[in-house]
Amino acid sequence: MLQRGGQVVIRMLENVKQVTIGPLITRTIANGTLIYTDEYDIYSRLEEWGYGHKTVCHAAGEYARDDESQRAAGHSAC
Repeated sequence: MLQRGGQVVIRMLENVKQVTIGPLITRTIANGTLIYTDEYDIYSRLEEWGYGHKTVCHAAGEYARDDESQRAAGHSAC
């Protein structure tokens, strides 16, 4: 996890499931924060947990997103 202009948070997880990643997210990221992830389904409950959520589409060659410049460039999502 990385806040733009902030510190990196790295944790080894026992497994990659919502039950494992949920507590890490809620301990590390302030409620209401907009979180960008890939389309992996473990992130599907972020909005339910109180976060904003947007995705990048690796299949389309997208690995980061700056929404303002992407809109200006006419970039389409997956």
